[in-house]
Amino acid sequence: MSKAMKALVSYAPYDNRYEDVPVPEIGEGEILLKVKGCGICAGDVKAYHGGIRIWGTSEENRYIEAPCIGGHEFYGEIVEKAPDVTGFEVGDLIVSEQIIPCGTCRFCREGKYWMCTRSAVFGFKQYANGGFAEYVKLDKNCLNHKIPKGFSPEQAALIEPIACGMHAVEKAEIRHSDVVVIAGLGAIGLSMANMASLSLPKLVIGIDVKENRLVMGKQFGADVVLNPMKCNVVEEIMKLTDGLGCDVYIEASGSPRSVTQGMDSLRNMGRYVQMGVFAEEVKADWNTIGDGKELKIIGSHLSALTFPAVIKGIENGLIKTDGLISHKFKLEDWKEAFETAEKAPDAVKIMLIP
Repeated sequence: MSKAMKALVSYAPYDNRYEDVPVPEIGEGEILLKVKGCGICAGDVKAYHGGIRIWGTSEENRYIEAPCIGGHEFYGEIVEKAPDVTGFEVGDLIVSEQIIPCGTCRFCREGKYWMCTRSAVFGFKQYANGGFAEYVKLDKNCLNHKIPKGFSPEQAALIEPIACGMHAVEKAEIRHSDVVVIAGLGAIGLSMANMASLSLPKLVIGIDVKENRLVMGKQFGADVVLNPMKCNVVEEIMKLTDGLGCDVYIEASGSPRSVTQGMDSLRNMGRYVQMGVFAEEVKADWNTIGDGKELKIIGSHLSALTFPAVIKGIENGLIKTDGLISHKFKLEDWKEAFETAEKAPDAVKIMLIP
C-alpha cells in the first residue's frame, strides 16, 4: 500500500487544498478504511465559508482544529485491522458513526455517546480526520456497522445523514393527531418527511425554496408542500389547521428566518425541534416561547443509536433513498462539487468519490 494518499485538507475559511498526505497508521483496536464514497454535508459547505459555528470568533471558541481532513458522511471497505479487532474482517463494507466518543465522560458512561463532551466529529479534529480522503482511520472507540451486501453506493453513503434525521423525528414524539412541518427538504429533510409519514400523523407539511425539492417532498411523504418565496407560510399553515397552528415544527434548513417562521406557525404548547445548523447567530422573540405559547424547544444532535434502524429501514424499503444523491464527483473535483451543492437548483445531496 502506498504511504501517501490524496485528501482534501481544510486550512482556513476558503482554503481547502487537494493534496498528498500520509496514509494513517493504525494501532491497537483500530481499522483502516478505504473510502468508497463521502457525502457533502451542509455543515461542510458552511465550514468552507467560515461559518461561526465551526470557526468561532477566536482561537478560544473555535471548534475546528485546522489543518484537518473534512467529511463525516463516509463509508468504505476495511483494508487493514488491528489483531484485537473482532466482529469485522478485511473486505467488509462498513459505515462508522460520525463521532469518536471518548468513552470516559459522564455522557459516554451513561450510554449517551453522541453528547460526548469531547465532541470529536469526523472532519473537524486533527485526531478525527474524515472521509474526504482515500483512506480514513477508525479509532478503537468508533461505532461501526456492517453494510448489507445489497446496498448501492448511494444507499451506503446516505446512512449517516438519514440517521441524523431519524433522531430528530424521534425527538419530536409524533402522534397520529399531529400536524407536522419539516422545514428544509434537503436529503435529511426529505428523509424526515418520509420517516414522519411512517408515524401516520394527521398531516405532513414540507417547506423549501427549491421547486425540485418540493416535488420530491410529495414523493417522500409530505401531504402539502409550501414555498416561502411564493406564499406566506404561516398563513397557509393556519388555514390548514383551523387557525390553531401545527403541532410539530422540525427545523432542518439552517436558515435563521425559519426559526421565527416556526415559532409563529406552532400552536400553543407545540413542539419545536432544532436540527439544522446555522452559519450565524439567530435572533428571535423568546417571549413567544414562554409568555406567549408555552412552546417546547427541543434540540437534536447527531444520530443517537439510530444507525441499525436506518440500515434496516433502507434494507426493507420503508426508508426511501432514490434521488437523494443527485450528483457524484471525483474527490479531485471538489470545487465543482461544493459549488454544485451550494448553487445548483437541482442539487440534493452531493457525493464525493476518492
